Amino acid sequence: MSKVTLIKPRTSRVEIPFYEPKVPAGFPSPATEYLGDTLDLNEYLIHNKTATFFAKVEGDSMTGAGIFEGDLLVIDRSRNPRHNSIVVAVIDNEFTVKRLCTRDGIELRPENPAYQPIRISGETEMQIWGVVTSIVRKL
Repeated sequence: MSKVTLIKPRTSRVEIPFYEPKVPAGFPSPATEYLGDTLDLNEYLIHNKTATFFAKVEGDSMTGAGIFEGDLLVIDRSRNPRHNSIVVAVIDNEFTVKRLCTRDGIELRPENPAYQPIRISGETEMQIWGVVTSIVRKL
């Protein structure tokens, strides 16, 4: 199971130079040396400052969704969770990240076949804590 550790984002602003042309992942293109505007990652990743948190992922239950151990999740608590959203949920007082499925009842599904879905029944205490909006990963 993938667990998360919560981190509150800082409010300081850091602008990083932004290379405007797209960088091809296929054959190299002729070098163009122009920098565009600047990019503030807080502005790019965070849409609602007061409701946004970061969380560090522990575990491998979401690798099929491109979420790996050590990744930082950007979680917006103001977004309404919908069917197929990737959410951070609290189950029996423990945080986890899973895909929310609401078609036939409520289920939290891992994105790794080694794990079983968590079916939410009357006996399970569960709260959707927020919706994952982005993933940040160091290479």
